[in-house]
Amino acid sequence: MTPRRDLLCDTAISVLAGEGGRGLTHRAVDRRASVPLGTTKNYFPTRESLLQAAANRMTDLHVAAVRRLRDTTPAEVTATDVAELYPALLRRTVADPTELLAMVELYLEAVRRPGVRDALSRMAVANADASAQLHQSAGLPSTTADAGVLDAYFLGVAMSLLALPPDALHTVGLDDPYALGLGLFSAAVPRHGSGGSGSQATGTS
Repeated sequence: MTPRRDLLCDTAISVLAGEGGRGLTHRAVDRRASVPLGTTKNYFPTRESLLQAAANRMTDLHVAAVRRLRDTTPAEVTATDVAELYPALLRRTVADPTELLAMVELYLEAVRRPGVRDALSRMAVANADASAQLHQSAGLPSTTADAGVLDAYFLGVAMSLLALPPDALHTVGLDDPYALGLGLFSAAVPRHGSGGSGSQATGTS
């Protein structure tokens, strides 16, 4: 993408997070990006094309971040080290929920918009594939399917942490982000030598 297209896509993600799906208009992106009115529509003529572009941009950013993490992971990394990433990621996501909120809005749009569904499908598969490769660098037998289940668990828990008040989170057992992060990882990532999701990860039990 060109810098201008990146700017518009990043701004669309910000608008989705702050205003919701109904607030995402070409004019809203123009105003927030401080570009002349009509600029966004020139790049993305329809609202669906704008939503698709936002989903593709989010995919590229997520996959690049996971690949950077994988590429800078030391050779001696353990399964426990990888597991510890998930509580940290959960805390970071709740502290700055912009991308999470935008992703949820895209999921809602994808239910009724095939083009957005296709873009979101690419995001889900690419994220899961990159995460599985990160796990494998620590010697875990994770598959793309295992990582995809973990991503889905993570999305649901993170949204609950954002949406529910503290007393409700306590009552339903969602008030400890650290334990939740480790629990999500253990629920989805198989042990060495075992098959399928639902086993505990080596080093997290």
